[in-house]
Amino acid sequence: MEHIWAPWRVEFILGEKPKGCILCQRPQEKDDKSNLVLYRGKQNFVILNRFPYNPGHLMISPYRHIPGLEELTDAEMLEHFDLVRRSTKALRQAFSPAAFNIGINIGRAAGAGIGDHIHTHVVPRWDGDTNFMPVLADTRVLPEALAATYEKLQGLI
Repeated sequence: MEHIWAPWRVEFILGEKPKGCILCQRPQEKDDKSNLVLYRGKQNFVILNRFPYNPGHLMISPYRHIPGLEELTDAEMLEHFDLVRRSTKALRQAFSPAAFNIGINIGRAAGAGIGDHIHTHVVPRWDGDTNFMPVLADTRVLPEALAATYEKLQGLI
C-alpha cells in the first residue's frame, strides 16, 4: 500500500477555522483571484485548494450548501462532473501530470475537511511526487506558489 504523507496540512488541521462555510462564502465574494476561484459555472464553481497535496490541487463545488450527492439536482450533477472532466483537461494542459486522484469525501467521518458542503477534489500526480522531505524533514516541497498556479489555470477551465 502506498501512503501519502501530508504533514504540511497540519496548519489547516490545527489552525483556526473560519466561521461559516468557505464553499458558500468564497463564491459570494467578488475577488476571485484572492479567493482562488478559477471558474464560475451556473450551478458549480472551481477553486484551488489553499492547502494543496500537490500543485494544481483543486475542488469543484456546487453553490448550494448540500451535504451529499443525493441532494444534487440533475443540472448540478451534470455540470459538476463536466467541470471535473474540464479540470483534468486544464491540469493536463498546464502541468502535464502523469495521473490524477479524484475523490469525494462525504461527511467528516469520511475525511471531509468541509463535511457538510459536498465537493470533489482533483489532485494531479506525478511519478515520484512523494519523496523523503515530508517524512524526514516534516517539510512539503511545493515547487510553485498558489498565485502562479492560479495564473496558469485561469481561463483554461
